[in-house]
Amino acid sequence: MNEHGVSERGFSAEEIDTSRPHPARMYDYYLGGWDNYEVDRQAAEHVIQVHPQVRLSARANRAFLRRAVRDCVRDGIRQIIDIGTGIPTSPNTHEVAHESAGDVRVAYVDNDPIVATHAGAKLTGAGHAAFVLGDVREPEAVLAHPVVRGLIDFTEPVALLLVAVLHFVKDEEDPAGIVATLGAALPSGSRLVLSHATAEPYEGYAGGYTDVKARDSVLGTYKNATAALNLRDRTAIEPLFGDFALQDPGLVRVPLWRPDGPVPSAEELNSTIFYGGVGQKP
Repeated sequence: MNEHGVSERGFSAEEIDTSRPHPARMYDYYLGGWDNYEVDRQAAEHVIQVHPQVRLSARANRAFLRRAVRDCVRDGIRQIIDIGTGIPTSPNTHEVAHESAGDVRVAYVDNDPIVATHAGAKLTGAGHAAFVLGDVREPEAVLAHPVVRGLIDFTEPVALLLVAVLHFVKDEEDPAGIVATLGAALPSGSRLVLSHATAEPYEGYAGGYTDVKARDSVLGTYKNATAALNLRDRTAIEPLFGDFALQDPGLVRVPLWRPDGPVPSAEELNSTIFYGGVGQKP
């Protein structure tokens, strides 16, 4: 801390809000982590009670991130901007990338000071990685941040990760515009790795629509959190890719994106609430 009570990560201790649940800390709880508070655990347990499959979805979404990162690195990309990092859960983005290439550089961005407190030890200690306290809703500020500019070469392809973050951006905050601003700064050959929560039923499942009462109860829980949850259908998520051309197999439930194991049943896919896809900038 300096004389103003602000850490090197740019926030004061008073900025850590423990009075309301935070989506990143709830997500950490879904994944079995311990970096959360009682208020987060209570909210997460309520979600689990009405939608027990949420932990399945969180794990599937995390596995999608790992597969997508490996795919980007195998295709030669050596720099990543991971926005909406969340509480560090190993293997983290840089750990997955370094399995294939040790020179991959990763800029992590998140707006939760709690994430920042863990970033030094868990995200940036291995080198070729840095953390920025920033908000996806302020894309210009993220792109202009000196840490990002010092780590990322914007003349070379970049993998932009927006994994489980845009569903916390309201329509009036223009999620498509945010992606367009970020994408405009990236050169040809860059990738957009995006996943997004939905209440839409899986098209191959005959069991009917997602439980509406459960959905509304989950949405109510997140309304009391530091960021509300904005579920969108596939037809609203796909346009977020903008100029990024979707790669095979397109925008699909995350377990179906280039799976490296058995494909889940239609019922399980219906309970996995995330769509995911990877686009390439022409």
